[in-house]
Amino acid sequence: MNMNENLFDAIDPEITEKVISRRNVLRGAGLMGAGLVLASVPATFALLSNSAFGKQNTPQDVTTVLNFALTLEYLEEEFYQRAITASGLIADAAEKAVFTQIHKHEAAHVAFLKGALGSAAVAKPTFDFTAGGAFPDPFTAGNYQTFLALSQAFEDTGVRAYKGQAGNLISDKATLTAALQIHSVEARHAAEVRRIRGLKGWITGSDPGAGIPPQAAAVYAGEQVTSQLNIQIAGSSAAASEAFDEPLTMEQVLAIAGLFIA
Repeated sequence: MNMNENLFDAIDPEITEKVISRRNVLRGAGLMGAGLVLASVPATFALLSNSAFGKQNTPQDVTTVLNFALTLEYLEEEFYQRAITASGLIADAAEKAVFTQIHKHEAAHVAFLKGALGSAAVAKPTFDFTAGGAFPDPFTAGNYQTFLALSQAFEDTGVRAYKGQAGNLISDKATLTAALQIHSVEARHAAEVRRIRGLKGWITGSDPGAGIPPQAAAVYAGEQVTSQLNIQIAGSSAAASEAFDEPLTMEQVLAIAGLFIA
């Protein structure tokens, strides 16, 4: 049995059904091609198993949320570690320095979350950043733009995913504060990667920005909101959507996460 099967067996059956259905729809629609696979790249988290937490996997469970975050950080830490050590991938010295620093941040996040979780920490999955060969190896020289596009998608989704779990940490204010400290750094990463790609540092509506196919809607779904707490934000719809960043739920992220688990 492979890792995907083990994980699918362990998580809640209702979520499992939605994950498998979503993945099959993407494959059946031809979205697993080299460019279009980015349509499903909130994939910043591996699937989380109840047994890994030693307790019931519920959104209110602080341990579950921290393991959810840890799996994201595992993915990002390995993604950047492989990129900065890949021969010929990042040619620009200044940009390599940026990604080297981002890698240090992600490694620090992993160390912190593992320390906080102790023996309850979920094991690191094996990641496949080609999504099963659906698109070129992002760490091969000449595929820098693929690497950048994945980096943007991972970072933008990570910001929204941390935000989506904030309410589930309200019972533990110290942990909530720590999570928010990570959340803001992930937002800085997202803005810097967007700058390197020649984009604005913020998201306008649900537009992923130039260079990422429009099928990447899953990453940016719901970002076009122009009202908060039933208050319509003044100004243009573009500015109103840019001024507030929307969360992603755990289920939304898990629905496409399996694409990056080997």
